[in-house]
Amino acid sequence: MRLATYNVEWFSNLFDERDQLLLDDGWSGRRDVTRAQQIEALGVVFTAMDADAVMVVEAPDSNGEQSTVSALLGFAKLFNLRTREVAVGFVSDTQQEIALLYDPDVLSARHDPIGAETGRKGRADAPRFDSTFRIDLDVDATEDLVRFSKPPLELAVTTKTGQELRLIGAHLKSKAPHGARNHDAVMRISIANRRKQLAQAIWLRSRITSHIEQGTPLILLGDLNDGPGLDEYEHLFGRSSVEILLGDDLYDPHARLALQRRPGAVATTARFKKHGQDKYLQALLDYIMISPVLMASDPVWRIWHPFDDGACWGLPELRNALLTASDHFPVSLDIAI
Repeated sequence: MRLATYNVEWFSNLFDERDQLLLDDGWSGRRDVTRAQQIEALGVVFTAMDADAVMVVEAPDSNGEQSTVSALLGFAKLFNLRTREVAVGFVSDTQQEIALLYDPDVLSARHDPIGAETGRKGRADAPRFDSTFRIDLDVDATEDLVRFSKPPLELAVTTKTGQELRLIGAHLKSKAPHGARNHDAVMRISIANRRKQLAQAIWLRSRITSHIEQGTPLILLGDLNDGPGLDEYEHLFGRSSVEILLGDDLYDPHARLALQRRPGAVATTARFKKHGQDKYLQALLDYIMISPVLMASDPVWRIWHPFDDGACWGLPELRNALLTASDHFPVSLDIAI
C-alpha cells in the first residue's frame, strides 16, 4: 500500500463557489502560475504518485458554501484517479482543511475523534482536537489555553486485508511573524507562535502515546512547519515540535537524520522563493511517522523532490509539474499492510 502526504499551496483558489475547477488563465495564487497550469500540474503529480491514499494538507475550503469533499471528488474525477473517496474531520477556524483522498477498493476511512469535549476552560489531559488544551510551558509561569486553528484529522482505517490502524493528519501552525512591523514585534510574535506550536505538538504527542501504549498501529502524516534548527527561537524551548512528536518511538528516516545535526545533506520537502530575492530556501517540513508495530511491515519512504529524486528528475513532465503544482513536494510511504 502507498500512503502519501501532500501540501497543495492555494488549492482552494482553483475552485469556484460551486466547487467547480477553474481551468482558465486567471492567476492561481502561486507566483506566475495560472489556475489551468496548476490544475494540470497537480493532475500529473497525483497520477504519477498513484497512491492508495493521500493526506491533502491545505485542501479546498469548507465554509458553509464550499465543500472540501465536493471539490476533491471533482478533482479526482477529472483526472480519473483511483482515490475517489474523501474523509474529512473538524472544519478549520480559518482556511486550509485537512482531508484524506483515498481508494475505497483498497481501504475504508472514517473520522473517529478521541478525547473529551471541553468548554472555554479546557482540559490538560489531551481533549478532543476541536476543544481547548490547558498547558504551562514553564517559560513565563503562565498557563496557556491552546486551540488548533486546523484540528488534526483522526481516522480509523481498515485495509482490504483487514488490517486496522489509525491515521492522523496534521498541519501545525506556521511560525511566520505575520503583522510584525519592527524587530521587537517580529521577536514577540515569533516566540508566541512557537509557544503555541509546541503546545499543539505536546497535545498531539499525548494522543500518539496513548495509541502506542495500546499497541495500535499508527501513522502520523502532514506538514509540521518545523524541524530541528529551523529558527533562532528554538533554544528558548529546548526542542522542536518534530522532536516532541517523534519521541523515542515514532520513526521517519528523514526526521531522524535531521535530528542527528551532523554536517552533510539533509532531505527537504519544500522550496520557497525568498522575498525580494532571486534565491530559494529549502526546508524539511513534511513527514510520515509510523509507530513501532509497523516497522516490521517493510516501510519505504520517498520524497518526490524534482531535483533530489532521480526518477522525478528523469521525467521532465513530472519534474516540471512538481515545481508548478505547489511549494511543497509529496512524501510517500510504501508499506505492506
